[in-house]
Amino acid sequence: MFAISLGDDKAELRPLEIWQDEEFLAHMDRARELVDPWIPFASFATDRESARALLRRYAEKQAADTGRLYGIWLEGTLVGGVLFRIFDTASGNCEIGVWLEPAAQGRGLITRAAERLIDWAVYDRGMHRVEWDASAANTRSIAVAKRLGMTRDGVIRQNYLYQGVRHDSEIWSVLAPEWKARTGR
Repeated sequence: MFAISLGDDKAELRPLEIWQDEEFLAHMDRARELVDPWIPFASFATDRESARALLRRYAEKQAADTGRLYGIWLEGTLVGGVLFRIFDTASGNCEIGVWLEPAAQGRGLITRAAERLIDWAVYDRGMHRVEWDASAANTRSIAVAKRLGMTRDGVIRQNYLYQGVRHDSEIWSVLAPEWKARTGR
C-alpha cells in the first residue's frame, strides 16, 4: 500500500480497499448527515455488508480501469475520500467525486487530494477532461471546483432527486492544457 502526504497536518491519501469495510462504515456513520444531501454515497453504506459491497464495486472498477477510490486519513483516522466515479480512457474523460466528515472540514484536504488525482489523471494517464458534478446548492463543493481552476460548463436542471426534492447540478471541468498551464509542468 502507498500513502501520499496531503501536507503538514498529518493527512494522507491512501487506497480505500475492501478489507477496510468496518473502518469505512464507521466513517460513513460520522459523515452521513453531511454527505447524504449532496451525494448518495453514504446511503449506499448503511451496514457492514453494504459498505463492503460499495468498496468491492470500486475494487472492480479499478481492476477494469474505469474508476478508483481513495481515503483521506487525518492523524490515522479515515475522515473523507476522493474517487474517480467515471474514468474513461477511450474518451479521455473522467469525473472526480469527493466527501469529508465535519470534523475534518476547513483544512484544505479535499482541494489537495483532488489536486493529486487530477495530476495523476492528466500527467500519468493522459486524460483530457476532468469533470466535477456538484449540487447547485453545495457551495462548499463549488468553491473547491473554483480553487482547482475549473470552469463552470453549465447547469443540469432538477436532475438529482433527494428526499423527494429535485435539485440542480452544476458541471465544472478542467482540460489537460488548462491544468498543465496552471501547474506549470
